[in-house]
Amino acid sequence: MTEADIIFERFPDFIREYIYSHEWESLRDVQIAAAKSIFETDNNLLLTSSTASGKTEAAFFPILSLLHEDAPSSVGVLYIAPLKSLINDQFERLEELLDMTGVKVTHWHGDVAMSHKKKLLEKPSGILQITPESLEAMLINRSNDIPRLFGDLRFVVIDEIHTLTGTDRGNQIICLLSRIAHLIGFHPRRIGLSATIGDPSLAAGWLCADTGRDIDVPVLNCEKIRWRLGLEHFYIQNPSSPESVNIHEDSSEDDKKIKYAMDAGYEYAYDCVKNKKSLVFSNSREETEYICATLRQIAGLRHDDDRHILIHHGNLSASLREEAEMKMRDDDKLAVTCATVTMELGIDIGKLERVVQIEAPNTVSSFLQRLGRSGRRGDPPEMMMVFREEDPLPNTPLPQLIPWELLRGIAIIQLYIEERFIEPPSRKKLPFSLLFHQTLSMLASCGELTAARLAERVLSLPPFTTVSKEDYKALLVSMLNNGFIEMTEEKGLIVGLVGEKLLKSFKFYAVFKDSEDFTVRCGSDEIGTITTPPPVGDRFALAGRVWEVEELDITRKLLYVKKVEGKMEISWPGDFGEIHTRILRRMKQILLENTVYPYLKENAASRLEQARRTARNTGMLEHSLVHLGGYSWCLFPWLGTRSFRTLRKYIRKNAKEYNISGIEFEGCYYITFKMEKTTDISFISSLVASVERSGIDRYSLVENGEIPVFEKYDNYIPHELLRKAYAEDKLRADEAEEQIRKIFEEFS
Repeated sequence: MTEADIIFERFPDFIREYIYSHEWESLRDVQIAAAKSIFETDNNLLLTSSTASGKTEAAFFPILSLLHEDAPSSVGVLYIAPLKSLINDQFERLEELLDMTGVKVTHWHGDVAMSHKKKLLEKPSGILQITPESLEAMLINRSNDIPRLFGDLRFVVIDEIHTLTGTDRGNQIICLLSRIAHLIGFHPRRIGLSATIGDPSLAAGWLCADTGRDIDVPVLNCEKIRWRLGLEHFYIQNPSSPESVNIHEDSSEDDKKIKYAMDAGYEYAYDCVKNKKSLVFSNSREETEYICATLRQIAGLRHDDDRHILIHHGNLSASLREEAEMKMRDDDKLAVTCATVTMELGIDIGKLERVVQIEAPNTVSSFLQRLGRSGRRGDPPEMMMVFREEDPLPNTPLPQLIPWELLRGIAIIQLYIEERFIEPPSRKKLPFSLLFHQTLSMLASCGELTAARLAERVLSLPPFTTVSKEDYKALLVSMLNNGFIEMTEEKGLIVGLVGEKLLKSFKFYAVFKDSEDFTVRCGSDEIGTITTPPPVGDRFALAGRVWEVEELDITRKLLYVKKVEGKMEISWPGDFGEIHTRILRRMKQILLENTVYPYLKENAASRLEQARRTARNTGMLEHSLVHLGGYSWCLFPWLGTRSFRTLRKYIRKNAKEYNISGIEFEGCYYITFKMEKTTDISFISSLVASVERSGIDRYSLVENGEIPVFEKYDNYIPHELLRKAYAEDKLRADEAEEQIRKIFEEFS
């Protein structure tokens, strides 16, 4: 018998029947590897394989086999996912698998009815699917009940861990699992699932933290890349450009007006998804809203039905998100959904024909996740990237003549094709916002603790092992002074009045930053939320539609609206993510080489060739510091977000010494400034001499008056701790120093 046959025979009848009913001809490599680890060892397990490769079944087939052989006396499996929609989707998949068994599946998050949850509380068993926030609430409000609920917990499955490592939300999960282990007396086995892990050893270390178990990370054969991929470029609103419009000589005057009114890039995107079940991704909610409204507008101008054009992002109501998910899963219905990261993860949306990406994703990981949403059920994944930029004028400055988004898209693709590169997981060294949160959570669940005991319990949690006792003491003193915690007569610490106010809100359970959003209603329908409400009579965009405010209830944070025609932009506060240095360096290589990339369409290929000529003719590839004329200079560091930020702050800090002023920058692509009475070589010589003398001290780059607030509870953290965290977790000196030396060598 083969290894696959032996494992197949180990599965109980209901799993074999499931495999037969789905007409699987054989077990996949990932399923064999997972079964071997789970059946034959007591180790943790990290499963990394491509999207739609069967990771969920790979983990649950052997887990359910063991539960079937020996039923646990409590919840046996804890499944943690970052999105409610992912839990809902996996709940349906597992229900089908378990339909013929006695293993119960309970999903638990804010949209689930309490009656459903009570059944689990009365008789804990089977599989519990839960969000980090709901698990936090359970630990705070049902701390004494944790041993009964999880006393025989066998496995913890964490899905899509690439979205969690290095984030407060992911570290919150690790804290919660360690706290549960403390209450039940042991660490259950952990299983992590992801399609895109850059450095599995780093992810494995995160997953294993505090468990004392070894971990298996099966190395699977890399599948041959089978993609249908295209990149196309357009200039915005320039009818004179040959790539802007496509008007036939025999077109009617009305058709010509329509063509000129449309944005060529968005019109191209519309044609890409017309009559195809598709996802249209962008990198922000603002862009997603605008794209959805534009696609609907194009449909109206062409007299097409726009009811199949849907939208999906985190500020929409649960009902609108679920409508999009259901229509995407229905193979008999046409659906085009404009989406952000909320559709990037592993929700089953059936047979998707095409993905369209507006501009480039920020990361290789995001590109792979989005591409992998299509091509299921045997077909290769299919993506079209659409790039739009203003048509440069003759006097446009050099750095704005380079199509940075197009270069980033090519670099991301080439890095994966050539090296299978994916960004490695990051790690926060000083997560003070989460530390504040877990301190309150620990006191709320445990009751009074001495300062020493509280420090011992909290600082022993894996995410806080690099936080010093001195820094934690400073945080506790600040929390005491501001009423978040109080000291009793017996010198114990308890939650204070201000802390109680935070704890009473359901928003406390989440560690990601939220805003005081207003709920938008049209009649009885909930549309979603917006951050800043317009006055009565004004209009705004949401869910791909335009709404006029009819009534504003500030006290209850409600907005009553009516639907009107047209499209508008909307803005939410947010962080647009970081870009890795490898991507920037590959972008430079793209300009240096003459490679013809087969996935570039005509306009994109032409735009790249134009950019290559510009880069070569201006010398920006030979010398990273370029004179733009007069006192104007431009530095192209080719560094990722953190290293670029470090170099920029270092130059700004020493600007007086270098005799420069007017420092401006764009993303992490270039820095422009004014420099008088000096030359390029003298500036670089001064820069490298300073680095060789004392290096770049990250802490000195954070000014005393700077208050770097990024995370949810940063407003409650002492400013000196925030500056320390910023230096440790947002700046990177080694790559900046290395690049300064390379720039100096260019002039040698």
